[in-house]
Amino acid sequence: MVDQQDPFKEIRPYRDNEVADVLSSLLNDYEFLSAVTQYQFPKWSRHAGWLLRPLVRLALAGKVGEVETIRDFQELVASYMRKMISRTTTRLTCSGIDQLDPEDAYLFISNHRDIAMDPAFVNWVRYQYGMDTVRIAIGDNLLRKPYVSDIMRLNKSFIVNRSASGREMMKALTQLSDYIDHSIQAGESIWLAQREGRAKDGNDQTDPTILKMLYMAHRKQRSFPEQVKRLSIVPVSISYEYDPCDALKANELHAKATHGFYEKGQYEDIDSIVKGITGNKGHVHVAFGDVIEGDFESPEALAQEIDRQILSNYHLHASNKIAAGVEDSVSAEERAQFDERLQLVADGAQDMLRQMYANPVHNKRALQGVL
Repeated sequence: MVDQQDPFKEIRPYRDNEVADVLSSLLNDYEFLSAVTQYQFPKWSRHAGWLLRPLVRLALAGKVGEVETIRDFQELVASYMRKMISRTTTRLTCSGIDQLDPEDAYLFISNHRDIAMDPAFVNWVRYQYGMDTVRIAIGDNLLRKPYVSDIMRLNKSFIVNRSASGREMMKALTQLSDYIDHSIQAGESIWLAQREGRAKDGNDQTDPTILKMLYMAHRKQRSFPEQVKRLSIVPVSISYEYDPCDALKANELHAKATHGFYEKGQYEDIDSIVKGITGNKGHVHVAFGDVIEGDFESPEALAQEIDRQILSNYHLHASNKIAAGVEDSVSAEERAQFDERLQLVADGAQDMLRQMYANPVHNKRALQGVL
C-alpha cells in the first residue's frame, strides 16, 4: 500500500528527521558491527571479535554522536573520502563543471566503471565547487544487508528495484520514473548509470531501456522530447587510469569466453565495492558534458547523443594508450606499470584486461572518424 503522504518512502533517501533513529539502529546492528570490526582488525576479529565489537561500537558512537542531519553525515563521509583520495589516486581532475549552474538541478547520466566510486567522485567534485551533492540510484541487488541499505540511504541514495518481475516490475519502474522527475523539479540533482551493471569490457554504451524508464510515469502529460528537456540531462564521463577491479573483471570475461558462463559469489559485489574504494586508481578524471537540449524523438536517438558526449569527453590515460598501441607521450615508467598490471591475471585473461583499457581509445577514434 502506497503512503499517499510519502509515496516514495520505500525507495527514497532518508530525511533529517530519520537520521537519529537510523544511526541508533546501526549502532545496535550485530552484523554491521561485525563487518566494521573485521575491516578494522582483520587479524584479530576472528578470535577476539566478542571483545573488539563493544570497543568498535563506542568508537563509532563517538564519531556519529553529533550527526543530526544528512548533511552532517555527508560531512563525515567527506572526511573519509578525502583520505581515500589522497591514498588511492595520484590526482583527481575534472572538466565542464564550470558550465553548470549551482542553482539548477540536473540528471547526470554517467558511464559506469565502479559501483561506489563513480557517483562518489561526481559528488566530491561538486562538493569541492560548493555545489549540492546528488541523489544516487543504486540497485537493490547491492542492498541485501539491511545495514548496507541504511548507510547508502543516509548518503542520499535511492533504491532501484531490480528484483521485481511482471506487473510489480512495471509498477516499480513507474515509481522510479516519477521519483526522478519529482527530485529534479524539487531542485535535487540525480546520478544515474547509463546501463545496468558496470561496463566491464571498457565499452561505454547507454541502454535505451533506462531512458524509456524516465518517460514511463509521464506519457499522458507530455511528449518524450518535452520530458527530456524537463530533466536537464548532462552526460558524465568518468575515467580511471587504473581500475582496482580490473583483474576481477578480466577473469570474469575470460571465464565467460572460455566456459560460456560465470558464477558470481554471494558477496562478490560487496567485495568489488571495497576493492574499488581501497584500491589504486592512479589519475581519475570526471568530465561533465553539455545539458541536452535538442528534440530527441526516441530513447534510441537520445542514447546516441549521450554516448557521443561520454565518448568524446572521455579522458584517455597512459594505460589506455599503451593497451591500444597508441603510445605517444607515454613514459617507460608508465609502460612498466601497465605490464605489472597484466601480470596480476592469468595468461588467458591478459588479453581481456588489455582490451578493457584499449576499448575507450578505439571507441573515441571511431567517433572521430579515425581508423
